[in-house]
Amino acid sequence: MTKAELRDELKKSMLARDSEKTSVLRMVISALGYYEIEKGGANYEATDEDVKAVLQKQAKQRRDSIEQFKAGGRDDLVQNESKELALIEAYLPAQMGEEEISKLVAEAIASTGATSAQDMGKVMGALMPKTKGKADGGLVSKIVREKLQ
Repeated sequence: MTKAELRDELKKSMLARDSEKTSVLRMVISALGYYEIEKGGANYEATDEDVKAVLQKQAKQRRDSIEQFKAGGRDDLVQNESKELALIEAYLPAQMGEEEISKLVAEAIASTGATSAQDMGKVMGALMPKTKGKADGGLVSKIVREKLQ
């Protein structure tokens, strides 16, 4: 997904009068603009990897908000955030399943020689390049912690 493709999607959603999708795409494009400013100002143009990173960050924010709203008993806000998350995830590459992550974790533990929870940093360091953009870091961390115990 490129920045131009996001803008095209925004135009399509505006023409279709899809207010939810339009709102989410505007938020994502705005977040991407802030990201570009952080990286280098007006001279910086976001790459496809940058777009993916911003989309992942936005998705993570929605997941965190959903957990907080569930804890607070705000089902109306949970539904709203869930809709936004679904729209954002549609633009992300397919995520790895737990089985696939578990297999990669087992390989990383074997290759690093990790034996205890103290070796979690080594395992995560070996894993993250393989799972970046394809799996939620929190889920990967949870699986690594379980396997090392």
